[in-house]
Amino acid sequence: MNALPESLNRLVEGLSQFPGIGKKTAERMAFHLLKSNSGWAQSLAQAIVDVKEQIHECPACHNISETTPCSICADEKRDASMLCVVEDTTDLVAFEKTNHYRGKYHVLGGVLSPLDGVGPENLHIDTLLERLNGEEEVIIATNPSAEGETTALYLAKQLKERNVKVTRLASGIPVGGDLEYTDEATLVSALEGRREI
Repeated sequence: MNALPESLNRLVEGLSQFPGIGKKTAERMAFHLLKSNSGWAQSLAQAIVDVKEQIHECPACHNISETTPCSICADEKRDASMLCVVEDTTDLVAFEKTNHYRGKYHVLGGVLSPLDGVGPENLHIDTLLERLNGEEEVIIATNPSAEGETTALYLAKQLKERNVKVTRLASGIPVGGDLEYTDEATLVSALEGRREI
């Protein structure tokens, strides 16, 4: 028999669904919410609702946004001749934190992974190819994992057929690592040392 009220149990269960949050941490978070001021809890709940209702995918680059197009696609000061292809929005955010890259982005929405049933049709590859006019440099910035490398090679083949200059981030990012967790100096170095593939 569980000693906690049902509503608190539901909250603990919901919080434990977050990545990296186990049952004990979820219980601590739930008790913190229970003890906190009601206005703060309602504000947090409203922020969650707002995120789910107001944020959507940019139809051009697949970044998340509250506007159409997203602020990066709409920014005319960005270099439209450079397109950085990333796995997901967290990677885009990592590049933006460097304040070094001033081109545009394209978010794939994952990587090729045949074992998990993820093929080219499951990623935003078609919209990437539709965006190109042949004058861009496309920087493939997938993670240096087996799936990221496979995706990079697949994209390079598709892009070369369209006579687009294709580059890959330089070394410095550990194999199997995630761009999201790579420090800004390493990202800048990898961006500056990119090589053509």
